[in-house]
Amino acid sequence: MRIENSFIPVSGVGETTERNLWAAGVTNWDSFDPSHVGPTTGERIEAFIDTARDRLDREDSRFFGERFPSSELWRCYENFRDDTVFFDIETTGLSPGRDDVTTVSFHRDGDTTTLVRGDDLTAGNLREQLDGSLLVTFNGASFDVPFLEESFDLDIDTPHIDAMYAAKKVGLSGGLKAIEPEVGIERDRPDISGRDAVRLWREHERGKDGSLETLVSYNREDTVNLKTLLDEVTDRLHDQTFVE
Repeated sequence: MRIENSFIPVSGVGETTERNLWAAGVTNWDSFDPSHVGPTTGERIEAFIDTARDRLDREDSRFFGERFPSSELWRCYENFRDDTVFFDIETTGLSPGRDDVTTVSFHRDGDTTTLVRGDDLTAGNLREQLDGSLLVTFNGASFDVPFLEESFDLDIDTPHIDAMYAAKKVGLSGGLKAIEPEVGIERDRPDISGRDAVRLWREHERGKDGSLETLVSYNREDTVNLKTLLDEVTDRLHDQTFVE
């Protein structure tokens, strides 16, 4: 599903009106006919379409991030797929005031990058890696994003899809590793958990060979699998939502 199929960013247009438009054959902006709605709503939709076309041409994801309900931001993914940043953090605990970020991995357009504490994990490098059209995390709205913001004095305002909530909309609940097998994802190291990530970092600090490499591999796998998960979830959401 693409942004151009959507009418709910328009003030006064809810899911019922949108589905009625789709059912009447108005499945995208090009096919919009104001006769299917009242005059005021029709004017609002036409004004939105005129502005949105220009913003889409300019790849202005923030414009759409401000207008789509957060639960429907997944609809923007197809348009901005190539510039979507999937990321995941590992930490020494759950409190940004007391604990540290140890590694952060980013996956975008087939490439994966990992920043490591004490090496290249800096605010500047984070800003550079987070500079995309969309951000995708798993439970990042309540953990990854606020943890990075507080730990590195960042203001992360890029439109953000939390795949945990998108997955729940299609009946996939639980943690990332619990959901992965349900969509056909197999891990190289299925026995490593978040608690192991803390242990691996402590072992690395004590100089144990291979600990950091294992931690980085685990962290990177999270981000790559997150893309596979979102691809599957958005396909299911399309089938569940869109009336063609």
